Amino acid sequence: MTAGRLFGAAALAVMAMVAGHAARAQQLDLAHGGPIAITASDGIEWRQAEREVIARGNARAVRSNVTVTADRLIAFYRPKAGTAGAAAQPATPAQGMLNDGTSDTGGNEIYRVQAEGNVHIFTATDQAQGDRAVYDLDQAVLVMTGRDLKLTTPNDVLTSRDTLEYWSQKHMAVARGNAVVVTSDGRRLAADTLVAYTTEGTPQPQGATPVAAKPAQPNSDDPLAASGKLEKMEAYGNVSVRTPTDTATGDRAVYVPDTGIARLAGRVRITRGQNQLEGSEAEVNMKTGISRLLSGTGERVQGLVLPNDASNQQLGKSVPGAPPAPAPGVPPGGPK
Repeated sequence: MTAGRLFGAAALAVMAMVAGHAARAQQLDLAHGGPIAITASDGIEWRQAEREVIARGNARAVRSNVTVTADRLIAFYRPKAGTAGAAAQPATPAQGMLNDGTSDTGGNEIYRVQAEGNVHIFTATDQAQGDRAVYDLDQAVLVMTGRDLKLTTPNDVLTSRDTLEYWSQKHMAVARGNAVVVTSDGRRLAADTLVAYTTEGTPQPQGATPVAAKPAQPNSDDPLAASGKLEKMEAYGNVSVRTPTDTATGDRAVYVPDTGIARLAGRVRITRGQNQLEGSEAEVNMKTGISRLLSGTGERVQGLVLPNDASNQQLGKSVPGAPPAPAPGVPPGGPK
């Protein structure tokens, strides 16, 4: 087989080795849709013995409304269940895939796609970037690693140092290592690990033209909302929540966008200006910017309030139980 036919056969093979599933309006979901079409500027190599298809140079893979670009793409395939006998004769499935680029006559399926170098994964609304990405189609899990890890949606930017994961079947995204999410309206939540849970997107019939998710309105209260609505975000380790006036820190937190409330637990501290309040639990309303330090059973909250700090005028209002702000020129404890 000539090099030209080999490249063409490999491209058709990748397009054919896909089981038919209904496409879903999930962000960055390669597990559903029609054939995967792969192109590259420096050629495509089909390694039948290793059951790999390798695309090099400005490599691009497209499935439904999801596109993956990288310096190199590797598609790993295997015989479908019940077709092990056909796999023993590599020429037979290859010819079968050439016969019909829209059906699985070769009896093979792609189970993993690996992208290396300048990886960019995007839809009409969402995009992710990193140095390396691995998509497990069996588990519908995308894992990105490398430098400058970033997930961008119409309402936010999510970054991390170690890994970015997207679990489409569980409707969950995980950012590990100095994870930070910053929303378009200025809300910021940071932690060692951030876990976001979203609702399921609206299914689309197989073969239908993919419909891009409707971007959230500028005044939306749902960070990370694009294809699916953010239901809850959990934060673990060195948690930091910022509002225009306060910074609250703790060991863990749960944020619910519908209410705008982030509840922190552990070693909690609320800082406003030079004032500091400490306790075991706190609530931060990211819509209103009001923070509340909560006392546990038999526990007293404590804090340091500086008399001349201008932020004291609001501190007593937003933190129940905090000492009232003294009038200008009056020392703590009242006049002497």
